[in-house]
Amino acid sequence: MEFDELSSKVLRYALEVHRELGPGLLESAYENCLAYELNKAKIPFKYQALLPVRYKEISLDCGYRMDLSVDDRLIVELKSVDQLLRIHEAQILTYMKLAGIKVGLLINFNVEVLKKGIKRFVL
Repeated sequence: MEFDELSSKVLRYALEVHRELGPGLLESAYENCLAYELNKAKIPFKYQALLPVRYKEISLDCGYRMDLSVDDRLIVELKSVDQLLRIHEAQILTYMKLAGIKVGLLINFNVEVLKKGIKRFVL
């Protein structure tokens, strides 16, 4: 699996977080640690970025939030679940569509080897 440079950097930091913490924590712990790493690396990102739903000429605040929007080019959704489900994939694809961002990473930290918990999406 090949990744663009930005995705590769984010994955490198995600691997570092997973190596330090291991599986079994809440999603928010991994999210905060990954945000810390991105901030330390001076990679621009938005944390818990509000994602309005656009319907015709109106914008609705329905409470949707992206875990991380990295450099306005990559959406990163984090999970800490037994296994990724189709609903998780549908979620990130919908977020990508609503945000107009073409690349997304879905990362499940609740795995022994993080490589098995990574899915990349391109619109």
